[in-house]
Amino acid sequence: MARHRDRGSDMDDKARAIVLELEPYRGELVRHCYRMLGSYAEAEDAAQQTLVRAWQNAEQFEGRSSLRSWVYRIATNVCLDALASGRRRALPMDLSGPSDGAAPPGAPADSALWIGPLPGDDPAASAMTGESVRLAFVAALQHLPPKQRATLLLRDVLSFSAREVADLHGCTLASVNSALQRARATLAGRRDRADELGLPAPGGTQQVLAERYATAFSRYDMEELGLLLHVDATLSLPPYAKWMRGMADIKSWLTGPAVGCRGSRLIPTMANSSPAFGQYRPRTDGTGYEPWALQVLEFSGDRIESITAFRDTALLFPLFGLPGHLSGEARLGVPT
Repeated sequence: MARHRDRGSDMDDKARAIVLELEPYRGELVRHCYRMLGSYAEAEDAAQQTLVRAWQNAEQFEGRSSLRSWVYRIATNVCLDALASGRRRALPMDLSGPSDGAAPPGAPADSALWIGPLPGDDPAASAMTGESVRLAFVAALQHLPPKQRATLLLRDVLSFSAREVADLHGCTLASVNSALQRARATLAGRRDRADELGLPAPGGTQQVLAERYATAFSRYDMEELGLLLHVDATLSLPPYAKWMRGMADIKSWLTGPAVGCRGSRLIPTMANSSPAFGQYRPRTDGTGYEPWALQVLEFSGDRIESITAFRDTALLFPLFGLPGHLSGEARLGVPT
């Protein structure tokens, strides 16, 4: 009996030690699960489930592979289980063509349909490691079958060897290489421009463009916005399926259906390793500003190539640490 208790105590100690060693991996596990699932909330749940499974199965870790490889095996399998239903998240441009900016957005779609933003992340670190979490990249990944998606991420983003990925999937090296080749071809076929899924503009350039954008938007300066946006820039509005391409339609939207955004204040934050803003629209009774959208910018060279305005402020603003409202006297945000 004593020997049994000692053995149980040894296993508990091993499990606790492994959990402590794995805790520093939590952030990168969340990013991996986010790229797999397209949802930050689901990614957090998957990362937590990964650590729980690691604790429950600590006795199975015998050191034949690295601890990192072992925990990514668990995380990837958690994500593959979650994707077994076949549901795929998307951005509006993945579902339909661009629409007239002067037209209203229609009814919102189910929030479970959309890729959501990832709070924060360090653009310099992401550029150094190649760990892209850009919305365009995450959206493109959703077009891959789950195992191809996992294979591409493990090989091209996380730099696992082909042998490690084969061991993780329980398949042959030939199968891994074939899946990787097909995944790369699918992503290449989805690129509208050669640089769409490449690394974003340097952080300093992003910051300057973001500051100019915030000033122009809060002043509703359409001429300045036209100078900042790429000729084929897009504006999308999840959970609405509507999206626009090009400054003409974006201007039609801002000066037409969205004209109530004139005079908005923008508070800077970070999402998907890119500059983002909490947008607060003037209340119609003149008593301050109400949360309206989380705007996430993405860049191509020295231009803004996309604006994704997520409208679920009740969920997103607390997640991004943004205030629930701004008073009329608030000095936050970019002044008009």
